[in-house]
Amino acid sequence: MLFKSIIMIRYNNFKKFLNFIAFFLLFVALSNCGGVPEFAKPSKASRDVPINAKERARQNVEEGRGMSLKGAFNKNRATNYEFSTSNPLWRATLELIDFIPLSTVDYSGGIIITDWYSDASNFNDSIKITVRFLSNVVQSNSIKIIVHNKKCKNTESCKINEIDSKIKQELRRSILAKAAQLEIDLKKTKK
Repeated sequence: MLFKSIIMIRYNNFKKFLNFIAFFLLFVALSNCGGVPEFAKPSKASRDVPINAKERARQNVEEGRGMSLKGAFNKNRATNYEFSTSNPLWRATLELIDFIPLSTVDYSGGIIITDWYSDASNFNDSIKITVRFLSNVVQSNSIKIIVHNKKCKNTESCKINEIDSKIKQELRRSILAKAAQLEIDLKKTKK
């Protein structure tokens, strides 16, 4: 009886093994004949990508995903790509806050964030300035300035608040005045 049950177990295992081999061979045969299900097929590229790098670059420029030097100086170009040095608000802001270490500077995102800054007389009180550029036009609603104040009792206990102080108004006024002057100077050099 024991001998018979061992033989039956081995026979069942052998049948499972043969079924697995048959399924595997069927799968291989179908995949070679193009009978692979859609989910197993590799996805096709949505567009033709040239192999040559020059052709790829030309295609990117034509599709508006790049810039050529020839098109950068063309007055009738389709894109509105400008370097940060030609934006007076951006330049004025960087010149005015150059004494504070910068944490984030992203021209394409239109934001400048300083690091925490405190003067030598009071290390427990520091500020952080965020300038967001909403437009390239030199006017008061083209920039948004946020000033945060951090007051620390000790190294573990700090309180951070957004403040509406004279720093905010002074910085806005100074940036706009400097940007206006840079814009006037730029127009003079173009003539």
